[in-house]
Amino acid sequence: MNIIKAKDRKELDKRLPSMPWYVEKFISYKLPDLSPSSLLEYIRDYEIFLKWMMAEGLTEAQDIREVPLGDLERLRMDNIDNFRMFLSSGEAHANSRTTIIRKLSSLRSLFHYLSQIAEDEEFYPLLKRNIMAKVQIKRTHKPKDTAAKLEGKLLQEHEISEFIEYIGSGYGEDVAANKQAVYSHKLNMERDTCIVSLILHSGLRVSEVVNLNADDLDLKKKLIYVYRKGKNDETFKTPVYFRQLAMEHLNRYLGLRATRYRPAKREKALFLAIANGKHEGERMTKRAIQEMVMKYAKRFGKPYLSVHKLRHSFATDYYVRNDLYKTQEQLGHASPETTQIYAHLTDKTMAEAIDRKQADEA
Repeated sequence: MNIIKAKDRKELDKRLPSMPWYVEKFISYKLPDLSPSSLLEYIRDYEIFLKWMMAEGLTEAQDIREVPLGDLERLRMDNIDNFRMFLSSGEAHANSRTTIIRKLSSLRSLFHYLSQIAEDEEFYPLLKRNIMAKVQIKRTHKPKDTAAKLEGKLLQEHEISEFIEYIGSGYGEDVAANKQAVYSHKLNMERDTCIVSLILHSGLRVSEVVNLNADDLDLKKKLIYVYRKGKNDETFKTPVYFRQLAMEHLNRYLGLRATRYRPAKREKALFLAIANGKHEGERMTKRAIQEMVMKYAKRFGKPYLSVHKLRHSFATDYYVRNDLYKTQEQLGHASPETTQIYAHLTDKTMAEAIDRKQADEA
């Protein structure tokens, strides 16, 4: 099992006993089909919902584990509308429309299982009345809509190399007056440049970067072996190609990985960090990589950049030179519909490329 899944499975096992018995039953039913990370999101969503029911007086239970099934059967559409409003406007839970849709979908999955699949000893559904069956959820995952949201927020072809170069040198000049920032940059600039270069020249997800081990690299073939999202076979790693442009940064980082980060012999992680108060390098976390990218992006003048937008930047550039199928394979998309985002994004990119060519010829 990869590192993130193993961590989420441990957290899932820790939090599951605090849930009502029927939620535990649902999670056990879904465990063979969904990743621990997805199921952990379900648990978080149900925790928010059950606590909201308690706060609204929709149950007499004093603990979410004690909320009975009967209280779910008595919910009305007004209650669900109020919960939706709570998610969108509550100070502690001001969620985006996409997040609200996901949380309501989590509830629909639970209610559907309890009313249509799970049975009591008399073979009757556990939940006699399913209020969530009445809730309409309008999804916004159309490729064209996603592409419209991303437009203007990705690195263009020339900016990919500029951003990588900035991490290696320009950032240090910008923070020259900050001794702590300068020290951190000198310590980690080869590692940080390597991570960003690898994403921008392969399209890896942040979870795939976190899970990389040093022996997952095949520099001769320009291949990285990764656990792909959605694949439940934990014995198989998918080979993913990276561009030659990432080779220099990989070699530079690999040349100093052992001496600068001093990992323990058992530490296999490719990308390391030394935590405060420790002397040995350990696997970088997902949050550390995300914050690292945002730090450089802000100074680079593109504060909206994230690790995922770096992946999108690679994909857009890659799609211009290849077809839909190759892009889908490179990114590890389960459905070609997801990859169609880049067909919409590259409409404008191709038009701008033609304009540049015409200007050069004029």
